Amino acid sequence: TRAIVDDVAARGDAALLEATRKFDRLDITAAGLRITPAEIDAAVAACDPKTVEALSFARDRIETFHRRQLPKDERFTDAAGVELGWRWSAVDAVGLYVPGGTAAYPSSVLMNAVPARVAGVPRVVMVVPAPDGKLNPLVLAAAHLGGVSEIYRVGGAQAVAALAYGTASIAPVAKIVGPGNAYVAAAKRLVF
Repeated sequence: TRAIVDDVAARGDAALLEATRKFDRLDITAAGLRITPAEIDAAVAACDPKTVEALSFARDRIETFHRRQLPKDERFTDAAGVELGWRWSAVDAVGLYVPGGTAAYPSSVLMNAVPARVAGVPRVVMVVPAPDGKLNPLVLAAAHLGGVSEIYRVGGAQAVAALAYGTASIAPVAKIVGPGNAYVAAAKRLVF
């Protein structure tokens, strides 16, 4: 895992694409990393409308819950006449790791993307492996409903490294969240 993370940190897209070819059997160029709006629209259209409706219902409930958790800014003057306080602000960008292949969890997309949006994170980036070029349409539909700004078809330790250090195609993020296998967890520990 360390070798993959170090390679992506050093060589960027070249290492990211090599690892994607090796581990996901997907031969793409840097231009093909980002999932296009047309691909997202096609995925949403391919989903059962009742399932998309259920995802929308879940998104709304998650948002309602997390809105209640938003911290409040505070400003006051103490007894000595000194003005004190604090201000809460969101990070600039967050990366969501979403498992792909046999493990597809649209709910985990919503449970990570929606709180980030509620917190005011302006850039929510999702990475999801596409083994043999296959993506689960419900995962893309959940990303669309959850307000994800960018989606990339990469996974594994190489995707975590790209989120942490950035490449020519994927700008770095301030925080990485989401479930993954042992290699993903190890990569997240390495880049923390």
